[in-house]
Amino acid sequence: MEEDLGYSKVEHVVGCHVEDAVTFWAQNINSNDDILKLSCVLAEVCPQANSIFGNPDLNKIYGGCFSEDKCWYRCKIQQVISDEKCQVFYIDYGNSEILNRSDIVEIPLKLQFPEVAKKYRFWGLQIPPNQDLNQFDQGRKFLCSLTFEKKIRMRHKALYQDGTIFAQAECGEVDIGEEMVKKGFAEKCKSPPNAGSCEEKNSDSVQCLAWNVKGSVSLWANRSNPAVYSRRKACFGDQLATSLRNSTGNHMPLTKEKNTASDFNVGSNISLAKIKQDQALFEENEKLKGEREAAKEQNQILLQNYKELELKMQHLKCELQEEKKASNETHKHLEKTLQTCVGTKMRNLAAKFKILKEVRHKKMNVRFGDDLSEAVEIVTEGCLATPFSLGNLEKIWTEYNLAQEMIQLCRNVTEGESLILKRNEVQQSLYHAVEEFILEVDQLPLSERSRTLQFFDLTSEVTLNSEEVVGNVDEVLENVESNICKELEISLVEQDEADKKILLNVYSKVIQKIHQEQYLITIVQSKYLASVEFKKQMVEWLNRSPDIENLLLIKKALKSLKARLRWKLVEKSNLEETDDYNDCEMTKIKQEITALRNSLFQEIHKEKKELEKLNYLVQKWFPELPLLHPEAGIQKYMNSGGLLTLSLERDLLDAEPLKELSTKRPLVCSEIQDQKVLLKGYSVDVNTEAKVIERAAKYHRAWSRLKEKSGLLQLIYLFLCKSDPLAYLMVPYYPGASLGALQASKPLTSEEILKVMKGVACGLHTLHRADIVHGSLHENNVFAVNREQGLVGDFDFTRSEDQRASANSMKAGTLSLISPELKMGQPVSPASDMYAYGCLLFWLCVQDQECRIKEDGTPKLDGLNVEDKIKSLLLNLISCNRMTAEQVLEADCFLWPSMISVPPQDEPGKEHECEKAKEESQDVTGLDDKEEDNETDTSQ
Repeated sequence: MEEDLGYSKVEHVVGCHVEDAVTFWAQNINSNDDILKLSCVLAEVCPQANSIFGNPDLNKIYGGCFSEDKCWYRCKIQQVISDEKCQVFYIDYGNSEILNRSDIVEIPLKLQFPEVAKKYRFWGLQIPPNQDLNQFDQGRKFLCSLTFEKKIRMRHKALYQDGTIFAQAECGEVDIGEEMVKKGFAEKCKSPPNAGSCEEKNSDSVQCLAWNVKGSVSLWANRSNPAVYSRRKACFGDQLATSLRNSTGNHMPLTKEKNTASDFNVGSNISLAKIKQDQALFEENEKLKGEREAAKEQNQILLQNYKELELKMQHLKCELQEEKKASNETHKHLEKTLQTCVGTKMRNLAAKFKILKEVRHKKMNVRFGDDLSEAVEIVTEGCLATPFSLGNLEKIWTEYNLAQEMIQLCRNVTEGESLILKRNEVQQSLYHAVEEFILEVDQLPLSERSRTLQFFDLTSEVTLNSEEVVGNVDEVLENVESNICKELEISLVEQDEADKKILLNVYSKVIQKIHQEQYLITIVQSKYLASVEFKKQMVEWLNRSPDIENLLLIKKALKSLKARLRWKLVEKSNLEETDDYNDCEMTKIKQEITALRNSLFQEIHKEKKELEKLNYLVQKWFPELPLLHPEAGIQKYMNSGGLLTLSLERDLLDAEPLKELSTKRPLVCSEIQDQKVLLKGYSVDVNTEAKVIERAAKYHRAWSRLKEKSGLLQLIYLFLCKSDPLAYLMVPYYPGASLGALQASKPLTSEEILKVMKGVACGLHTLHRADIVHGSLHENNVFAVNREQGLVGDFDFTRSEDQRASANSMKAGTLSLISPELKMGQPVSPASDMYAYGCLLFWLCVQDQECRIKEDGTPKLDGLNVEDKIKSLLLNLISCNRMTAEQVLEADCFLWPSMISVPPQDEPGKEHECEKAKEESQDVTGLDDKEEDNETDTSQ
């Protein structure tokens, strides 16, 4: 508390709220107009303002809707009661209440000014320490009657630390403090307040708490709304507004009764509410103490039960250990007994079998006499004879095959026609012979006879499979022992030399007859199946030759489409160069060109399907088709393995040159039927053209066996340029999918590396199985499609295997992929491909680690931070005795569950545009520009 000259002043105020018999709130009488204006502004702003959200700021001023008159007043939040309610303090009046969050709103910054009401306390007075609650309440009411909405003259004496003003209050001639002392609601302090003392207010709180403890009735349960002890704080403002309205003749002034002390019951009583709250907390504390004692007793009971259960558990555990020990001893005893039993039985069988083996060797495999007699009877009586029609069939079939070979080797049409006539005659004879043979064989019991002979073939060995053994071991052993004993009993009977010789001769003849008849049955069954297939196929083509009219119609349609497409391309070019350029007309022409290209590729696909049918007929029945119809291009189609097409031309495609990748040969990007493709041009002459077609066809045949599962990059089409000595190879376009591009942008993870490299191993296995050595494996022609499917890219088909391997482009980063034997001048082999594969895998696994190289150029694996299974695989790939591609596929690191399946290949080029792909690829093309043709990298 501070006392200075600034507080020796006189102020006129109007009382607005009473806290206790010596403390009240009042407003300066000069602030009447400001309060009236503030009420008007709040009434206009607050209904449209936002309610508070989240944690409110306790130092900020908000707008609150007073619960009794539903008018808006400024307030501060004293306490957050719950998620829905807060306790607020009306700063311009001094009273408090609890409001819902929806009744508290944000107000503009211009309304964030200090409070109007001030807190006053009578100078030199205090509440008597022995005052009870009834006297306390009466004292508040009496002070309210003296100050509520009364003009009071305040003589300031001091300022308390919390902003409370100590003063003398006079209403007219009445000293309000003296009146409170006379009524006994207050008393004079024994010593005046000083600046260093802060106990005065605390003593009041202690006294209130004492009153609370003395009260015999629980105040918490009967606690009413704080508004019961608070006056309607807007009354003074209403009085002012009413006075202003009265001056204009609109309203009457307030009556006297409205300002009586009876209105005090409507005001809020913070101190009394706190006393009641303390009383309730005290009683609640006593109740919790009782509950705590009860909980302790319950806890003791539970603890005792727990100890009893724990003892019981220990007892059961000991019993379980004893039973387990006894069970283990029993198990060991049974196991030892079983081992001894089986071992004894097997030793006995082994001894008997050894004796039987020696007897069989001495008696030269003579079997039981009874079985041998039965075999002689069955073999002799039911013997199958050679079908009468078989000899004629074989003779005619030999003539037919010879006629087909003669036609295939013929290069003269006239001579070929005479050969075809002879072949047709033989074909008719063969057809009739086949029918006769089928009818005869259908009458023979081949299957039954074959099973009978197999049963009596005494030289065949009968074995038991694992399914027959499992669950029947005892029975099998008993049968074996019985049979061995029986054979020994018979075999050990001494026979004279004449009997031995007779049995030996009979046995040999029976076996010979059985083998001869089995061979005959095999020949007859084989011929029967071939005859049925021949008859089925030749029913359609008997007395007529295949018609290539469909193929010729397709070729005619292709010529028409190409002519129309060329004409439209000319129109487009002319329109681009004319001064009368028209966007609409250009759009129409482009659409027509696109439609014509799609139709062209549809017809090319039909042509390929038709050629596949004719190729099958040539291979099976009609080798004369390429000779009779050279215009169909059947022979070229066959020589290229179905890869070469004569209907596709470079100028018909909307191809965009990839100049940055075409340092060695033409490389362009195009699109066919919504698929991005690359066209790679090869310079060819008369000699190299055949070599290119041969090598590409061999690669294509290897791919065709497994197609998408082959692990190889597909070759879509091969076609020759008419105007230039160029051969174009069409392959899928995978922008940014090469290992070099991926490692430069976003390196593969460990799991992705294994998935991709398993696909690469599959591709190498496909090539090596087809007797193809890649010889040009490096980071830019191995692809990771969708970062999962590994593909081996194609190679330069103008070069041989050794020429490809001698190029210096086989690198991954700075790591050379050329094997040590190639550096020593040895020829290329599948092993050199596997070395390159191992180095690629090493390069992918190293990533940010230091790549250390030995003196011989091979990588060092010491200190490489990879899985042990992968390191073991790398050692077996880089060493001299390298694993094959097939063995790599069986490696442990590729047999994990997540590595077993390879996802299907998506359509290449769908996710990226050509321009974007070119930009992505510019940072990984330097190697190929220097060392090898860029056509090997279809990811760029």
